[in-house]
Amino acid sequence: MMSFTPDIRLFTCHYASQQSCAEGGTVLKSLNFPASITITRLVCTGRLEERDLLRAFEDGADGVYVVGCPTESCHNVKGSQRAAKRVASVQKALAELGVAPDRLRMYHVERGLHPAFIAAGEEMDALIRRLGPSPFCRKAA
Repeated sequence: MMSFTPDIRLFTCHYASQQSCAEGGTVLKSLNFPASITITRLVCTGRLEERDLLRAFEDGADGVYVVGCPTESCHNVKGSQRAAKRVASVQKALAELGVAPDRLRMYHVERGLHPAFIAAGEEMDALIRRLGPSPFCRKAA
């Protein structure tokens, strides 16, 4: 398979990404955060709905992931737990459609400029490059 540049969408909690996204993302760039990732910051990942995740795929994403607070220390108490349940629901739907459910993942990351935030992005970038273009995005030849 020829290489491609993936379109990866990240939905992240404001608190989990606060320092990572500071100064217009220049810190992330300096840490080699994958350029293939488009970040959408949310007040809380608990506000993310299944339709938001599906819409990202409909809009051309090859992969989607969510970064929320650790479940035991969520700023909004149960927000990241709600998000994880919604991610699992959409993963099940993807599997039923014959699409790799790993195209969608959930990560729980401590606040601050945490190495796990960068590692999650690198992991998703590598995974989606291996999986190739989304089966939802049939580009005209």
